[in-house]
Amino acid sequence: MRDRTDLPGQKGPAERDRHSSTRFPVAVDAALRAAGWQPGRWDIRQAEEWADALRSHSSPAGHRHAVFPAAVEAWAEFGGLLITASAPGRQIAPAPVRIDPLSGLHLARTLGDLGRALETEVSPLGEEGDGQAVLAIDTEGRVYSIDHTGDWYLGPDIDQALATLITGIQPERLVPG
Repeated sequence: MRDRTDLPGQKGPAERDRHSSTRFPVAVDAALRAAGWQPGRWDIRQAEEWADALRSHSSPAGHRHAVFPAAVEAWAEFGGLLITASAPGRQIAPAPVRIDPLSGLHLARTLGDLGRALETEVSPLGEEGDGQAVLAIDTEGRVYSIDHTGDWYLGPDIDQALATLITGIQPERLVPG
């Protein structure tokens, strides 16, 4: 039986590997793999533990975290990683990224306020730098960064957000409107 790659006009495995595109830009893929990520990585047990911890936490004023599928999926695939760029950024210096939603445990009110402003729910995702900014994800999978200078839109999904952070692309500031 002939493999599809043996058909005329089809690329064989070696040629496909040389020219294949990955899910992420090369620099992002390299940084993710150096941090321990690989395609198919999925630690749902850890993601569910984080979800339980966030659901059970309440701020002194009674604010609670939202937990939803987009957040749990991002935690399952990327949770626990410390991702550092290996090259200078395109527009800004990339900071290390840690995917750990418990870094935003005590920010239920802040994330709730952002969610109300965006007319969605927002859950913690991790942090940039050494706690310089908190990363958050909304119910649609869009990712944001909140720091002392304001709120920033990193991308429509976790893949684009990681590319923005790791390659040092200037994120878009969220403005009231």
